[in-house]
Amino acid sequence: MSAKAISEQTGKEFLYKYISSSAAVQNRFYYASVNAETDWDRLTQDHPWLLTHRLVVKPDQLIKRRGKLGLVGINLDLQGVKDWLKGHLMKETTVGKAKGVLKNFLIEPFVPHKQVILFLFFYFKPDSLCDVSLLLLESWGNVVNIDGVYVLDMAAKIDATADFICKAKWGNVEFPPPFGREAYPEEAYIADLDAKSGASLKLTLLNPQGRIWTMVAGGGASVVYSDTICDLGGVDELANYGEYSGAPSEQQTYDYAKTILSLMTREKHPEGKVLIIGGSIANFTNVAATFKGIVRAIKDYQGPLKEHEVSIFVRRGGPNYQEGLRVMGEVGKTTGIPIHVFGTETHMTAIVGMALGHRPIPHQPPTAAHTANFLLNTSSSAATPATSRTASFSEAKTTNDVTPPKNSDLNLHFLCLFPLSAKATTLFSKHTKAIVWGMQTRAVQGMLDFDYVCSRDQPSVAAMVYPFTGDHKQKFYWGHKEILLPVFKNMADAMKKHPEVDVVISFASLRSAFDSTLEAMQYPQIHTIAIIAEGIPEAQTRKLIKIADEKGITIIGPATVGGIKPGCFKIGNTGGMLDNILASKLYRPGSVAYVSRSGGMSNELNNIISRTTDGVYEGVAIGGDRYPGSTFMDHVLRYQDTPGIQMIVVLGEIGGTEEYKICQGVKEGSITKPVVCWCIGTCATMFASEVQFGHAGACANQASETAVAKNQALRDAGVYVPKSFDELGDVIKTVYDELVASGTIIPAKEVPPPTVPMDYSWARELGLIRKPASFMTSICDERGQELIYAGMPITEVFKEEMGLGGVLGLLWFQRRLPRYACQFIEMCLMVTADHGPAVSGAHNTIVCARAGKDLISSLTSGLLTIGDRFGGALDAAAKQFSKAFDSGTLPMEFVNKMKKEGKLIMGIGHRVKSINNPDMRVQILKDFVKQHFPSTHLLDYALDVEKITTSKKPNLILNVDGLIGVSFVDLLRTCGGFTRDEADEFVEIGALNGIFVLGRSMGFIGHYLDQKRLKQGLYRHPWDDISYVLPEHMSM
Repeated sequence: MSAKAISEQTGKEFLYKYISSSAAVQNRFYYASVNAETDWDRLTQDHPWLLTHRLVVKPDQLIKRRGKLGLVGINLDLQGVKDWLKGHLMKETTVGKAKGVLKNFLIEPFVPHKQVILFLFFYFKPDSLCDVSLLLLESWGNVVNIDGVYVLDMAAKIDATADFICKAKWGNVEFPPPFGREAYPEEAYIADLDAKSGASLKLTLLNPQGRIWTMVAGGGASVVYSDTICDLGGVDELANYGEYSGAPSEQQTYDYAKTILSLMTREKHPEGKVLIIGGSIANFTNVAATFKGIVRAIKDYQGPLKEHEVSIFVRRGGPNYQEGLRVMGEVGKTTGIPIHVFGTETHMTAIVGMALGHRPIPHQPPTAAHTANFLLNTSSSAATPATSRTASFSEAKTTNDVTPPKNSDLNLHFLCLFPLSAKATTLFSKHTKAIVWGMQTRAVQGMLDFDYVCSRDQPSVAAMVYPFTGDHKQKFYWGHKEILLPVFKNMADAMKKHPEVDVVISFASLRSAFDSTLEAMQYPQIHTIAIIAEGIPEAQTRKLIKIADEKGITIIGPATVGGIKPGCFKIGNTGGMLDNILASKLYRPGSVAYVSRSGGMSNELNNIISRTTDGVYEGVAIGGDRYPGSTFMDHVLRYQDTPGIQMIVVLGEIGGTEEYKICQGVKEGSITKPVVCWCIGTCATMFASEVQFGHAGACANQASETAVAKNQALRDAGVYVPKSFDELGDVIKTVYDELVASGTIIPAKEVPPPTVPMDYSWARELGLIRKPASFMTSICDERGQELIYAGMPITEVFKEEMGLGGVLGLLWFQRRLPRYACQFIEMCLMVTADHGPAVSGAHNTIVCARAGKDLISSLTSGLLTIGDRFGGALDAAAKQFSKAFDSGTLPMEFVNKMKKEGKLIMGIGHRVKSINNPDMRVQILKDFVKQHFPSTHLLDYALDVEKITTSKKPNLILNVDGLIGVSFVDLLRTCGGFTRDEADEFVEIGALNGIFVLGRSMGFIGHYLDQKRLKQGLYRHPWDDISYVLPEHMSM
């Protein structure tokens, strides 16, 4: 949402801080904030003017008409203010339908004045007032004195989407809740999730004690569900409003769902509770992925849900929705929670009536065809069907694509009232070519698949623009074939190479959408631009609209999924995946055109219209922002002038007045085709306090902007208006049947579309195919929201303080090792980390570093020296000692056998250390093992061997490699986590040498960094340290 209310205090701070000092409005703002915790002595010290000025005191909690409500204390001294506050501070007050407690007050100097009232409206543009953009202020009750204008009262809103532009000027702005509604920490938590996510997550608590809770996908759908609940008498029991949309991840959906479930299971309700998990047909959100997050939350809260007698009703459609509904149904069976699951075969809001007991719950709802039934060719013929008919079902009566208005005089009069630029009536055709801004490969592939089932001759996407890479080609599928589409670094090259392009589809982010759209509008070949991004600052949007109107360019969006013209062209993800395209018959045109604000609801309209009429001719979602690039009326007039369209459907919503232009157009006769219209948001008038719905523009600032008022006005004008959204499909069918009966529409015979192969990744997602994997792994899984080590989430690793040894146990041994084992591993890493620069590995690393090689190359050079002669004796020692011990060979027999065979005993011997100069690393590890290991049979055996070898030569000690090797065997065999075979297998496959490699890597990296820090030059070995032994000269 964009325009958010701020307190009077914050509004005046902005006004006085950034308004010109030469302006008539006096740059004076003395104020003091008061609440129940205020220290009056400290307050008067900070604001000494409180003791000398006459004062005004009033609550600062977004309350309108405070003077008429008796909530302003005027011309008081400080004691008078205190006395006045005694009767108001922390007192419950009713303002309209809202009841709340007065907590925060504002004290200002009193300005003596006569009864002179001014109404002021300020709109601060982004290029003025020090870039403090998008500040909307309404001010009334102002006075003009001889020295200027004084602002006494103020209501203010700022465009929160401009935060990324104005953050430095605004600072941290607090957005208080409307009066009568408390600010809950859960709302702040969801708002924080929303700010950190590319998805949209919203939550407003209306009545935490209510029994009806919602978890709805989509900004438009969330309003429709709230409307239906209120229409069926549930307004007093509706607990929350909110939405999750924009393809949230499984983890984000889990966090959102667990917040809802936590809230609804805190207080019991005598009638039990219901949770409505609803949504329209998604365009691009993977329903199964989001439902998995909800399922996790339900499993976590299954006890409280059953205790509070919660029943859950689910209705959803979209990509992979069948799998999502399946897992939702399964969790109901396994947990015993009553969960009723429905898909696209059920009307979107039917589950509300079921949940509230107004309609029966079907035991076996009709099953919609699976994705595979649409996409896999099940006909006996392998041939591609003939080209689908591209004319409208009713277009036989006309010959031209565009005809003049039926009543040119009336239309001219209407255009004078509502001037429109000379923009094209037909935005898209079967030959439309587009450039896609952004690396949105999934959306582009969806467009190409749509093109193919529509039997287009060529792909609708000519090129892509992505400024973060160089020019290259990107691979896509065209039916069964692979094709390459060019990707350009800059738009100028793309436009020059593709002059046939007249549409730009911009997936630019909210920060870059403005600049990229401005650039696109500089090219005369562009007639239509779709802006997908949500959250573009309103001032930037209005500037884009102004330029577009001047150039005759149609903008669809911002904050939209786009639009679709069946049989011709679709924008990005509009219409969803191929299963929905085919189910809603969007591969060929029908006779009905629609325009909607909501992208998700536009896909629901595709479903409704395909079930009640011969299908969609064209559909556009103009976007949910307050200032859409094109309006309802722009598209309705286009539809009026398009011969193939015989009826028009409009899905309006609360906020704005655009629907009244449709009323006037119908009354004046410039709109003669039947119009079916419904404005969502009727529930808003039933709420005690203002609710900002999911769309930025879905907020009524006056009575005429309410959905109820607009629906009545449309009805009075002669538009077909249902009683509720539930009846929208019935009214559409009634109007369509009348047009068929009158012969205006002649339904044509269906022609099957070409078969499009399913992508491998999606077929696998649906469980339709299987293929042997190229790799297998059993230690780590990074695919989810949280990294998992051997089945343990990374958060649990830190929560349990497992340390490096514990992580190594998980990744190397797939076990959660005992604490002493983790400590031993960490000690081994510490004692093997380094042994000076003279050893071969460190020497090689140093030489490479001084030769100018990078870290990886230098480290690798050192690691390549590790083997039986240097550092690689852990495995060999473990194997030799284990074999001897397990065979029952006595220590003396083992020593004699190795000597007889001429083999070295691995892990015995040291160049420097001896029995008289012991290696303290060995002593530290040996003491720890003896103290903490359950058994040390192999270590004891190795120490007995050491007694024999040191009696012959004092430096033939059990060295650190040998001690670690034999101790690790004792650990694996006796810690209780491994079988004997598993323990022997880890020794056999070289796990123990990994300890030395990992530990010594730390030292090698240290030597590399040390040489770089010391800026040592290229190493050259000195001549005097080389013995040159050459053969004598031999004469012939």
